[in-house]
Amino acid sequence: MTSIELRALTKEYGSRRAVDDLTCTVRPGRVTGFLGPNGAGKSTTMRLVLGLDRPTAGTATLGGRPYTTLDEPLRHVGALLDVHAAHGSRTARDHLRVLAASNRLPGHRVEEVLEETGIAPVARRRVRTYSLGMRQRLGIAAALLGDPGVVLLDEPSNGLDPEGIVWIRELLRRLAAEGRTVLVSSHLMNETASFADHLVVLGRGRLLADTPMREFIHARVRPRVRVRTSDPTALTGVLARHGLDAVRHQKGHWTVSDAHVADVGRLVSGAGVPILELTAEEGTLEQAYLDLTSAETEFAAQRHQEV
Repeated sequence: MTSIELRALTKEYGSRRAVDDLTCTVRPGRVTGFLGPNGAGKSTTMRLVLGLDRPTAGTATLGGRPYTTLDEPLRHVGALLDVHAAHGSRTARDHLRVLAASNRLPGHRVEEVLEETGIAPVARRRVRTYSLGMRQRLGIAAALLGDPGVVLLDEPSNGLDPEGIVWIRELLRRLAAEGRTVLVSSHLMNETASFADHLVVLGRGRLLADTPMREFIHARVRPRVRVRTSDPTALTGVLARHGLDAVRHQKGHWTVSDAHVADVGRLVSGAGVPILELTAEEGTLEQAYLDLTSAETEFAAQRHQEV
């Protein structure tokens, strides 16, 4: 199986270093979410992997080979970087036929990926008439055309309707289950959490994290327990006696930080505190991501604290 291997990868544009000594391996058999703020270097890294830019230093290889040395590259690597890459005057079918011919792919693959991505009914329409979601599906069809072992997608959920979002999740999981290497760049944390097994996170061109997603979340978000009670005094009293603080929210519930639901449940039930709700508040990818990248964001609006 083919991995994406980045070794001391660096790209400079004048005095600006877009990718800074990046070393990591994107492995087959799992979906790797590629995250980072705007300007973090994700798109530049993908362009370096695909030979669209030349690195200032270091290497980006696929199974040990640079992309530019691959014969019929669509058979090895499929990518969606620019949803507007297809010429607007061509039909979707003709766009895919040109790609297939240039890579010596059989014509039946065009029909197969049109069906797989759901755009076969509109394959004779010119691309300029397509919505953003339809263009997205066409770009994914092009990426899958050569049945590649490596798939790179930049914001594949952008413009898709709810059915399309569910479809792309299932597609990514299936590609990984088949043993392919799948790298997906996205700003949508909830979506990434729904399909990613592993995360690579960049900030200002540097590697901030390279870890399984669950470990990433658990390492950066404190466990919390949500409690509702008809006797707040008894609740806060028993928790305080055991060194736990409860914070009341405007909607009437209490949050106990650095605690697990089983421990809180044992304490309050043992003290006879009436409980209306007792729930673990799972940490989210968004919380963990914002915690890690708060100092790495190039452009940020002021955020207000919620109580």
